[in-house]
Amino acid sequence: MLSMALAALDSTIVSTAVPQIVGDLGGFTVFSWLFSGYLLAVTVTLPVYGKLSDTLGRKPVLIAGSALFLLGSVLCASAWDMGSLIAFRVVQGLGGGAIQGTVQTLAADLYPLEERPKIQAKLSTVWATSSVLGPALGGVLASTAGWRWIFLINVPIGAVALFFVVRHLHEPRRERRERASVDWAGALAVFAAGGVLLTWLVQGGVAWAWGSAPSLGLLAAGLALVGAVFLIERRAAEPILPGWVWRRRTIAAVNLALGSLGLLMVAPTTFLPTYAQSVLGLSPVAAGFVLSVMTLSWPVSAAFSQHVYRRIGFRNTAALGITGALAVLLAFPFLPYPGSAWQPALLSLLLGAALGLFQLPLIVGVQSTVDWSERGTATASVLFYRQIGQTVGAALFGAVANGVIAGRLGAHADLDSVAGDPRAPGVRPAIDAAVDAVYLGAAAAAAVALLVLLTLAPRRFPVLDRPAPVPNHQNRTPEPTD
Repeated sequence: MLSMALAALDSTIVSTAVPQIVGDLGGFTVFSWLFSGYLLAVTVTLPVYGKLSDTLGRKPVLIAGSALFLLGSVLCASAWDMGSLIAFRVVQGLGGGAIQGTVQTLAADLYPLEERPKIQAKLSTVWATSSVLGPALGGVLASTAGWRWIFLINVPIGAVALFFVVRHLHEPRRERRERASVDWAGALAVFAAGGVLLTWLVQGGVAWAWGSAPSLGLLAAGLALVGAVFLIERRAAEPILPGWVWRRRTIAAVNLALGSLGLLMVAPTTFLPTYAQSVLGLSPVAAGFVLSVMTLSWPVSAAFSQHVYRRIGFRNTAALGITGALAVLLAFPFLPYPGSAWQPALLSLLLGAALGLFQLPLIVGVQSTVDWSERGTATASVLFYRQIGQTVGAALFGAVANGVIAGRLGAHADLDSVAGDPRAPGVRPAIDAAVDAVYLGAAAAAAVALLVLLTLAPRRFPVLDRPAPVPNHQNRTPEPTD
Protein backbone atom coordinates (compact mmCIF):
# COMPACT_ATOMS: atom_id res chain seq x y z
CA MET A 1 0.00 0.00 0.00
CA LEU A 2 2.88 2.37 0.71
CA SER A 3 4.46 1.57 -2.64
CA MET A 4 1.15 2.14 -4.41
CA ALA A 5 0.76 5.44 -2.54
CA LEU A 6 3.87 6.74 -4.31
CA ALA A 7 2.34 6.37 -7.76
CA ALA A 8 -1.20 7.30 -6.67
CA LEU A 9 -0.25 10.49 -4.84
CA ASP A 10 2.01 11.71 -7.62
CA SER A 11 -0.77 11.51 -10.19
CA THR A 12 -2.78 14.22 -8.35
CA ILE A 13 -0.46 16.24 -6.14
CA VAL A 14 1.11 18.24 -8.99
CA SER A 15 -2.17 19.68 -10.34
CA THR A 16 -2.63 22.47 -7.78
CA ALA A 17 1.04 23.56 -7.92
CA VAL A 18 1.12 24.36 -11.65
CA PRO A 19 0.88 28.16 -11.16
CA GLN A 20 3.89 28.17 -8.81
CA ILE A 21 5.89 25.85 -11.07
CA VAL A 22 5.19 27.94 -14.17
CA GLY A 23 5.92 31.14 -12.29
CA ASP A 24 9.33 29.80 -11.27
CA LEU A 25 10.38 27.85 -14.37
CA GLY A 26 8.27 29.33 -17.18
CA GLY A 27 7.11 27.07 -20.02
CA PHE A 28 3.37 27.67 -19.77
CA THR A 29 2.76 26.45 -23.33
CA VAL A 30 4.13 22.97 -22.54
CA PHE A 31 3.22 22.49 -18.87
CA SER A 32 0.53 19.93 -19.79
CA TRP A 33 3.38 17.52 -20.49
CA LEU A 34 3.99 17.37 -16.73
CA PHE A 35 0.94 15.10 -16.74
CA SER A 36 1.08 13.67 -20.26
CA GLY A 37 4.75 12.69 -19.99
CA TYR A 38 4.14 10.81 -16.76
CA LEU A 39 1.05 9.11 -18.24
CA LEU A 40 2.91 8.07 -21.37
CA ALA A 41 5.77 6.51 -19.42
CA VAL A 42 3.46 4.59 -17.06
CA THR A 43 1.25 3.30 -19.86
CA VAL A 44 3.87 2.04 -22.28
CA THR A 45 5.97 0.35 -19.58
CA LEU A 46 3.15 -1.66 -17.97
CA PRO A 47 3.42 -4.65 -20.34
CA VAL A 48 7.22 -4.54 -20.14
CA TYR A 49 7.29 -4.73 -16.35
CA GLY A 50 4.56 -7.36 -16.35
CA LYS A 51 6.69 -9.69 -18.44
CA LEU A 52 9.83 -8.88 -16.43
CA SER A 53 8.04 -9.76 -13.19
CA ASP A 54 7.06 -13.14 -14.66
CA THR A 55 10.66 -13.72 -15.73
CA LEU A 56 12.70 -12.26 -12.84
CA GLY A 57 10.18 -12.24 -9.97
CA ARG A 58 7.99 -9.52 -8.45
CA LYS A 59 10.32 -8.33 -5.70
CA PRO A 60 13.30 -7.22 -7.84
CA VAL A 61 10.98 -5.44 -10.30
CA LEU A 62 9.15 -3.63 -7.48
CA ILE A 63 12.40 -2.61 -5.80
CA ALA A 64 13.93 -1.38 -9.06
CA GLY A 65 10.75 0.51 -10.01
CA SER A 66 10.46 2.18 -6.60
CA ALA A 67 14.12 3.19 -6.69
CA LEU A 68 13.71 4.62 -10.19
CA PHE A 69 10.61 6.51 -9.09
CA LEU A 70 12.47 8.03 -6.12
CA LEU A 71 15.37 8.98 -8.37
CA GLY A 72 12.94 10.73 -10.68
CA SER A 73 11.41 12.54 -7.68
CA VAL A 74 14.78 13.88 -6.55
CA LEU A 75 15.62 14.94 -10.10
CA CYS A 76 12.24 16.72 -10.43
CA ALA A 77 12.96 18.67 -7.26
CA SER A 78 16.26 19.83 -8.78
CA ALA A 79 14.83 20.81 -12.20
CA TRP A 80 16.14 24.09 -13.62
CA ASP A 81 13.57 24.68 -16.36
CA MET A 82 10.30 23.22 -17.66
CA GLY A 83 12.06 20.98 -20.17
CA SER A 84 14.18 19.30 -17.51
CA LEU A 85 11.17 18.92 -15.20
CA ILE A 86 9.16 17.21 -17.96
CA ALA A 87 12.08 14.86 -18.70
CA PHE A 88 12.40 13.94 -15.02
CA ARG A 89 8.64 13.36 -14.79
CA VAL A 90 9.11 10.77 -17.53
CA VAL A 91 11.75 9.11 -15.32
CA GLN A 92 9.18 9.05 -12.52
CA GLY A 93 6.69 7.44 -14.88
CA LEU A 94 9.18 4.73 -15.81
CA GLY A 95 9.24 3.74 -12.14
CA GLY A 96 5.51 4.27 -11.66
CA GLY A 97 4.69 1.67 -14.30
CA ALA A 98 6.61 -0.95 -12.34
CA ILE A 99 4.87 -0.03 -9.10
CA GLN A 100 1.30 -0.09 -10.44
CA GLY A 101 1.49 -3.40 -12.26
CA THR A 102 3.64 -5.28 -9.75
CA VAL A 103 1.64 -4.32 -6.67
CA GLN A 104 -1.59 -5.50 -8.32
CA THR A 105 0.10 -8.77 -9.28
CA LEU A 106 1.45 -9.32 -5.76
CA ALA A 107 -2.07 -8.96 -4.40
CA ALA A 108 -2.97 -12.11 -6.34
CA ASP A 109 0.29 -13.89 -5.47
CA LEU A 110 0.10 -13.40 -1.72
CA TYR A 111 -3.62 -13.87 -1.10
CA PRO A 112 -5.99 -16.69 -2.06
CA LEU A 113 -9.07 -16.01 -4.15
CA GLU A 114 -11.39 -15.53 -1.17
CA GLU A 115 -9.14 -12.82 0.33
CA ARG A 116 -8.26 -10.88 -2.82
CA PRO A 117 -11.30 -8.56 -2.82
CA LYS A 118 -10.31 -7.30 0.64
CA ILE A 119 -6.72 -6.50 -0.31
CA GLN A 120 -7.77 -5.03 -3.66
CA ALA A 121 -10.29 -2.83 -1.83
CA LYS A 122 -7.48 -1.58 0.40
CA LEU A 123 -5.40 -0.76 -2.66
CA SER A 124 -8.44 1.07 -4.09
CA THR A 125 -8.62 3.03 -0.84
CA VAL A 126 -5.06 4.22 -1.46
CA TRP A 127 -6.12 5.68 -4.80
CA ALA A 128 -9.28 7.17 -3.28
CA THR A 129 -7.39 8.86 -0.46
CA SER A 130 -4.76 10.18 -2.86
CA SER A 131 -7.35 11.65 -5.20
CA VAL A 132 -8.90 13.56 -2.29
CA LEU A 133 -5.77 14.60 -0.36
CA GLY A 134 -3.34 14.97 -3.27
CA PRO A 135 -4.54 18.30 -4.68
CA ALA A 136 -4.93 19.82 -1.20
CA LEU A 137 -1.49 18.63 -0.09
CA GLY A 138 0.06 19.91 -3.31
CA GLY A 139 -1.48 23.33 -2.81
CA VAL A 140 -0.30 23.55 0.80
CA LEU A 141 3.27 22.51 -0.03
CA ALA A 142 3.48 24.81 -3.05
CA SER A 143 2.27 27.84 -1.09
CA THR A 144 4.37 27.21 2.04
CA ALA A 145 7.47 25.07 1.61
CA GLY A 146 7.73 25.52 -2.17
CA TRP A 147 6.72 23.38 -5.15
CA ARG A 148 9.93 21.31 -5.07
CA TRP A 149 8.72 19.67 -1.85
CA ILE A 150 5.85 18.15 -3.82
CA PHE A 151 8.47 15.76 -5.21
CA LEU A 152 10.75 15.55 -2.18
CA ILE A 153 7.88 14.30 0.00
CA ASN A 154 8.06 11.06 -1.99
CA VAL A 155 11.49 10.28 -0.55
CA PRO A 156 10.52 9.44 3.07
CA ILE A 157 7.37 7.57 1.96
CA GLY A 158 9.38 5.62 -0.61
CA ALA A 159 12.19 4.88 1.84
CA VAL A 160 9.76 3.32 4.33
CA ALA A 161 8.04 1.35 1.54
CA LEU A 162 11.39 0.05 0.25
CA PHE A 163 12.44 -0.96 3.76
CA PHE A 164 9.31 -3.06 4.25
CA VAL A 165 9.51 -4.59 0.78
CA VAL A 166 13.19 -5.54 1.13
CA ARG A 167 12.82 -6.91 4.64
CA HIS A 168 9.35 -8.44 4.72
CA LEU A 169 8.33 -9.40 1.19
CA HIS A 170 9.31 -13.04 0.75
CA GLU A 171 8.21 -14.62 -2.49
CA PRO A 172 7.63 -18.38 -2.36
CA ARG A 173 10.31 -20.57 -3.83
CA ARG A 174 9.35 -22.17 -7.09
CA GLU A 175 10.93 -24.71 -9.29
CA ARG A 176 13.80 -23.12 -11.15
CA ARG A 177 13.46 -23.29 -14.86
CA GLU A 178 16.28 -22.55 -17.21
CA ARG A 179 16.68 -18.78 -17.03
CA ALA A 180 14.47 -17.23 -19.69
CA SER A 181 15.90 -14.55 -21.92
CA VAL A 182 14.46 -11.06 -21.62
CA ASP A 183 12.99 -9.67 -24.83
CA TRP A 184 14.78 -6.31 -24.71
CA ALA A 185 14.20 -5.66 -28.42
CA GLY A 186 10.48 -6.17 -27.93
CA ALA A 187 10.47 -3.97 -24.83
CA LEU A 188 12.15 -1.12 -26.72
CA ALA A 189 9.78 -1.52 -29.67
CA VAL A 190 6.71 -1.54 -27.41
CA PHE A 191 7.96 1.56 -25.61
CA ALA A 192 8.66 3.39 -28.89
CA ALA A 193 5.35 2.45 -30.54
CA GLY A 194 3.30 3.26 -27.46
CA GLY A 195 5.10 6.53 -26.88
CA VAL A 196 4.61 7.75 -30.45
CA LEU A 197 0.93 6.76 -30.66
CA LEU A 198 0.06 8.16 -27.23
CA THR A 199 1.87 11.39 -28.10
CA TRP A 200 -0.29 11.57 -31.23
CA LEU A 201 -3.43 11.10 -29.11
CA VAL A 202 -2.43 13.52 -26.36
CA GLN A 203 -1.20 16.34 -28.61
CA GLY A 204 -3.63 15.91 -31.52
CA GLY A 205 -6.12 18.76 -31.62
CA VAL A 206 -4.07 20.62 -28.98
CA ALA A 207 -0.55 21.32 -30.21
CA TRP A 208 -1.55 20.78 -33.84
CA ALA A 209 -4.64 19.96 -35.89
CA TRP A 210 -5.56 16.29 -36.39
CA GLY A 211 -5.09 16.57 -40.14
CA SER A 212 -1.80 18.48 -39.98
CA ALA A 213 1.57 17.16 -41.14
CA PRO A 214 2.93 16.57 -37.58
CA SER A 215 -0.21 14.64 -36.60
CA LEU A 216 -0.25 12.48 -39.72
CA GLY A 217 3.52 11.93 -39.46
CA LEU A 218 3.25 10.71 -35.88
CA LEU A 219 0.37 8.41 -36.80
CA ALA A 220 2.32 6.91 -39.69
CA ALA A 221 5.43 6.44 -37.53
CA GLY A 222 3.36 4.85 -34.78
CA LEU A 223 1.69 2.38 -37.14
CA ALA A 224 5.08 1.48 -38.62
CA LEU A 225 6.42 0.82 -35.11
CA VAL A 226 3.37 -1.33 -34.34
CA GLY A 227 4.29 -3.41 -37.39
CA ALA A 228 7.84 -3.69 -36.06
CA VAL A 229 6.50 -4.84 -32.68
CA PHE A 230 4.44 -7.53 -34.39
CA LEU A 231 7.46 -8.86 -36.31
CA ILE A 232 9.78 -8.77 -33.31
CA GLU A 233 7.30 -10.43 -30.96
CA ARG A 234 6.56 -13.25 -33.44
CA ARG A 235 10.22 -14.25 -33.39
CA ALA A 236 10.97 -13.67 -29.70
CA ALA A 237 11.41 -16.68 -27.43
CA GLU A 238 9.80 -14.85 -24.48
CA PRO A 239 7.79 -11.98 -26.03
CA ILE A 240 6.81 -8.93 -24.00
CA LEU A 241 3.35 -9.03 -25.60
CA PRO A 242 2.63 -12.76 -25.97
CA GLY A 243 -0.10 -13.81 -28.35
CA TRP A 244 -1.92 -15.85 -25.71
CA VAL A 245 -3.14 -12.62 -24.08
CA TRP A 246 -5.53 -12.14 -27.00
CA ARG A 247 -6.06 -15.79 -27.90
CA ARG A 248 -7.61 -16.49 -24.50
CA ARG A 249 -11.20 -15.41 -24.60
CA THR A 250 -11.41 -14.35 -20.94
CA ILE A 251 -8.38 -12.06 -21.00
CA ALA A 252 -9.26 -10.54 -24.37
CA ALA A 253 -12.79 -9.71 -23.20
CA VAL A 254 -11.56 -8.17 -19.95
CA ASN A 255 -8.98 -6.11 -21.85
CA LEU A 256 -11.72 -4.61 -24.01
CA ALA A 257 -14.09 -4.09 -21.07
CA LEU A 258 -11.49 -2.31 -18.93
CA GLY A 259 -10.43 -0.26 -21.93
CA SER A 260 -14.01 0.99 -22.02
CA LEU A 261 -13.79 1.68 -18.27
CA GLY A 262 -10.76 3.91 -18.83
CA LEU A 263 -12.69 5.73 -21.54
CA LEU A 264 -15.80 6.40 -19.44
CA MET A 265 -13.81 7.46 -16.35
CA VAL A 266 -12.73 10.62 -18.16
CA ALA A 267 -16.26 12.03 -17.74
CA PRO A 268 -16.38 12.17 -13.91
CA THR A 269 -12.68 12.70 -13.19
CA THR A 270 -11.98 15.41 -15.78
CA PHE A 271 -15.27 17.15 -16.56
CA LEU A 272 -17.32 16.86 -13.36
CA PRO A 273 -15.14 19.30 -11.34
CA THR A 274 -15.43 21.87 -14.14
CA TYR A 275 -19.21 21.36 -14.19
CA ALA A 276 -19.41 21.80 -10.42
CA GLN A 277 -17.46 25.07 -10.46
CA SER A 278 -18.60 26.68 -13.71
CA VAL A 279 -22.25 25.54 -13.82
CA LEU A 280 -23.14 25.07 -10.14
CA GLY A 281 -20.87 27.89 -8.91
CA LEU A 282 -19.16 25.78 -6.24
CA SER A 283 -15.75 26.51 -4.74
CA PRO A 284 -12.83 24.27 -5.74
CA VAL A 285 -13.05 22.44 -2.39
CA ALA A 286 -16.79 21.80 -2.74
CA ALA A 287 -16.31 20.74 -6.35
CA GLY A 288 -13.69 18.25 -5.22
CA PHE A 289 -16.17 16.82 -2.73
CA VAL A 290 -18.73 16.19 -5.50
CA LEU A 291 -16.15 13.96 -7.19
CA SER A 292 -14.60 12.46 -4.06
CA VAL A 293 -17.79 10.74 -2.93
CA MET A 294 -17.27 8.35 -5.85
CA THR A 295 -13.93 7.30 -4.36
CA LEU A 296 -15.66 6.58 -1.05
CA SER A 297 -18.26 4.16 -2.40
CA TRP A 298 -15.92 2.43 -4.89
CA PRO A 299 -13.70 0.51 -2.39
CA VAL A 300 -16.70 -0.41 -0.22
CA SER A 301 -18.50 -1.85 -3.22
CA ALA A 302 -15.32 -3.60 -4.37
CA ALA A 303 -14.92 -5.32 -1.00
CA PHE A 304 -18.58 -6.39 -1.09
CA SER A 305 -18.28 -7.76 -4.64
CA GLN A 306 -16.87 -11.10 -3.46
CA HIS A 307 -20.24 -11.97 -1.93
CA VAL A 308 -21.87 -11.31 -5.28
CA TYR A 309 -19.47 -13.09 -7.64
CA ARG A 310 -19.39 -16.16 -5.39
CA ARG A 311 -23.08 -16.52 -6.12
CA ILE A 312 -23.44 -15.41 -9.73
CA GLY A 313 -19.89 -15.49 -11.11
CA PHE A 314 -17.30 -12.95 -12.21
CA ARG A 315 -18.90 -12.08 -15.55
CA ASN A 316 -22.42 -11.59 -14.26
CA THR A 317 -21.22 -9.47 -11.32
CA ALA A 318 -19.26 -7.22 -13.66
CA ALA A 319 -22.26 -7.01 -16.01
CA LEU A 320 -24.46 -6.01 -13.08
CA GLY A 321 -22.00 -3.28 -12.12
CA ILE A 322 -21.60 -1.80 -15.59
CA THR A 323 -25.39 -1.86 -16.09
CA GLY A 324 -25.73 0.28 -12.98
CA ALA A 325 -22.98 2.59 -14.23
CA LEU A 326 -24.76 2.90 -17.58
CA ALA A 327 -27.98 3.96 -15.84
CA VAL A 328 -26.13 6.57 -13.73
CA LEU A 329 -24.30 8.03 -16.73
CA LEU A 330 -27.53 8.28 -18.72
CA ALA A 331 -29.22 10.05 -15.78
CA PHE A 332 -26.66 12.87 -15.65
CA PRO A 333 -27.96 14.82 -18.71
CA PHE A 334 -31.42 14.86 -17.10
CA LEU A 335 -30.22 16.82 -14.06
CA PRO A 336 -32.00 20.20 -13.79
CA TYR A 337 -30.15 23.32 -14.86
CA PRO A 338 -28.36 24.70 -12.91
CA GLY A 339 -29.44 22.28 -10.16
CA SER A 340 -28.04 21.63 -6.69
CA ALA A 341 -24.74 20.14 -5.61
CA TRP A 342 -26.31 17.10 -3.96
CA GLN A 343 -27.66 15.84 -7.28
CA PRO A 344 -24.32 15.20 -9.10
CA ALA A 345 -22.83 14.13 -5.75
CA LEU A 346 -25.49 11.43 -5.42
CA LEU A 347 -24.82 10.24 -8.96
CA SER A 348 -21.08 10.12 -8.18
CA LEU A 349 -21.77 8.02 -5.11
CA LEU A 350 -23.87 5.58 -7.15
CA LEU A 351 -21.33 5.51 -9.97
CA GLY A 352 -18.52 4.56 -7.59
CA ALA A 353 -20.64 1.75 -6.14
CA ALA A 354 -21.46 0.43 -9.61
CA LEU A 355 -17.86 0.55 -10.87
CA GLY A 356 -16.59 -1.21 -7.75
CA LEU A 357 -18.81 -4.15 -8.71
CA PHE A 358 -17.54 -3.94 -12.28
CA GLN A 359 -13.76 -3.58 -12.12
CA LEU A 360 -12.63 -5.75 -9.22
CA PRO A 361 -14.32 -9.02 -10.28
CA LEU A 362 -12.70 -8.70 -13.72
CA ILE A 363 -9.19 -8.14 -12.35
CA VAL A 364 -9.52 -10.90 -9.73
CA GLY A 365 -11.13 -13.18 -12.30
CA VAL A 366 -8.31 -12.78 -14.84
CA GLN A 367 -5.63 -13.25 -12.19
CA SER A 368 -7.35 -16.46 -11.10
CA THR A 369 -7.27 -17.98 -14.58
CA VAL A 370 -3.46 -17.97 -14.90
CA ASP A 371 -0.63 -19.42 -12.87
CA TRP A 372 2.28 -17.50 -11.32
CA SER A 373 4.42 -17.52 -14.46
CA GLU A 374 1.75 -15.67 -16.45
CA ARG A 375 0.08 -13.54 -13.79
CA GLY A 376 2.31 -10.49 -14.15
CA THR A 377 1.77 -10.35 -17.90
CA ALA A 378 -1.99 -10.87 -17.58
CA THR A 379 -2.37 -8.19 -14.87
CA ALA A 380 -0.25 -5.69 -16.78
CA SER A 381 -2.31 -6.37 -19.89
CA VAL A 382 -5.63 -5.38 -18.33
CA LEU A 383 -4.10 -2.32 -16.64
CA PHE A 384 -2.42 -1.32 -19.91
CA TYR A 385 -5.66 -1.30 -21.86
CA ARG A 386 -7.43 0.60 -19.09
CA GLN A 387 -4.73 3.28 -19.35
CA ILE A 388 -5.05 3.31 -23.14
CA GLY A 389 -8.80 3.83 -22.78
CA GLN A 390 -8.24 6.75 -20.43
CA THR A 391 -5.81 8.39 -22.84
CA VAL A 392 -8.12 7.91 -25.82
CA GLY A 393 -11.03 9.19 -23.75
CA ALA A 394 -9.21 12.37 -22.77
CA ALA A 395 -8.54 13.21 -26.42
CA LEU A 396 -11.96 12.11 -27.69
CA PHE A 397 -14.14 13.73 -25.03
CA GLY A 398 -12.02 16.88 -25.05
CA ALA A 399 -12.80 17.25 -28.74
CA VAL A 400 -16.50 16.59 -28.08
CA ALA A 401 -16.67 19.20 -25.31
CA ASN A 402 -14.82 21.81 -27.36
CA GLY A 403 -17.10 21.17 -30.33
CA VAL A 404 -20.28 21.59 -28.27
CA ILE A 405 -19.01 24.79 -26.63
CA ALA A 406 -17.90 26.27 -29.94
CA GLY A 407 -21.28 25.43 -31.45
CA ARG A 408 -23.18 27.01 -28.57
CA LEU A 409 -21.05 30.16 -28.36
CA GLY A 410 -20.48 30.50 -32.09
CA ALA A 411 -16.78 31.13 -31.56
CA HIS A 412 -13.51 29.29 -31.37
CA ALA A 413 -13.72 28.62 -27.65
CA ASP A 414 -12.55 25.69 -25.64
CA LEU A 415 -13.35 24.37 -22.19
CA ASP A 416 -10.21 25.76 -20.55
CA SER A 417 -10.74 29.33 -21.78
CA VAL A 418 -14.45 29.65 -21.00
CA ALA A 419 -14.42 27.84 -17.65
CA GLY A 420 -12.42 30.68 -16.17
CA ASP A 421 -15.25 33.19 -16.80
CA PRO A 422 -18.58 31.43 -16.26
CA ARG A 423 -20.35 34.80 -15.88
CA ALA A 424 -19.92 35.61 -19.57
CA PRO A 425 -23.16 35.39 -21.56
CA GLY A 426 -24.04 31.87 -22.61
CA VAL A 427 -21.00 30.23 -21.00
CA ARG A 428 -22.74 28.31 -18.22
CA PRO A 429 -25.36 26.72 -20.52
CA ALA A 430 -22.60 25.88 -23.02
CA ILE A 431 -20.52 24.10 -20.41
CA ASP A 432 -23.60 22.32 -19.11
CA ALA A 433 -24.39 21.07 -22.62
CA ALA A 434 -20.77 20.04 -23.21
CA VAL A 435 -20.58 17.98 -20.03
CA ASP A 436 -23.95 16.39 -20.82
CA ALA A 437 -22.55 15.33 -24.20
CA VAL A 438 -19.44 13.89 -22.54
CA TYR A 439 -21.57 11.86 -20.14
CA LEU A 440 -23.60 10.49 -23.04
CA GLY A 441 -20.31 9.45 -24.65
CA ALA A 442 -19.28 7.80 -21.39
CA ALA A 443 -22.63 5.97 -21.34
CA ALA A 444 -21.87 4.68 -24.84
CA ALA A 445 -18.52 3.36 -23.55
CA ALA A 446 -20.36 1.61 -20.70
CA ALA A 447 -22.75 0.06 -23.22
CA VAL A 448 -19.77 -1.25 -25.21
CA ALA A 449 -18.32 -2.80 -22.05
CA LEU A 450 -21.64 -4.49 -21.29
CA LEU A 451 -21.90 -5.80 -24.84
CA VAL A 452 -18.34 -7.19 -24.66
CA LEU A 453 -19.11 -9.00 -21.41
CA LEU A 454 -22.32 -10.54 -22.68
CA THR A 455 -20.99 -11.62 -26.08
CA LEU A 456 -17.25 -12.29 -25.67
CA ALA A 457 -16.60 -13.12 -22.01
CA PRO A 458 -17.31 -16.73 -20.98
CA ARG A 459 -20.19 -17.10 -18.56
CA ARG A 460 -17.90 -18.99 -16.18
CA PHE A 461 -14.26 -17.94 -15.98
CA PRO A 462 -11.84 -20.93 -16.19
CA VAL A 463 -10.47 -20.47 -12.65
CA LEU A 464 -7.50 -22.67 -11.77
CA ASP A 465 -8.34 -25.14 -9.04
CA ARG A 466 -4.86 -25.34 -7.59
CA PRO A 467 -3.72 -22.50 -5.31
CA ALA A 468 -0.20 -21.11 -5.73
CA PRO A 469 2.29 -21.93 -2.94
CA VAL A 470 2.35 -18.87 -0.70
CA PRO A 471 4.00 -18.33 2.71
CA ASN A 472 1.70 -17.96 5.73
CA HIS A 473 -1.22 -19.62 3.92
CA GLN A 474 -0.12 -23.24 4.04
CA ASN A 475 -3.40 -24.60 5.34
CA ARG A 476 -5.72 -23.01 2.81
CA THR A 477 -8.55 -24.85 1.20
CA PRO A 478 -8.44 -25.05 -2.59
CA GLU A 479 -9.65 -21.98 -4.44
CA PRO A 480 -13.32 -22.29 -5.37
CA THR A 481 -14.20 -22.31 -9.03
CA ASP A 482 -16.44 -19.63 -10.43
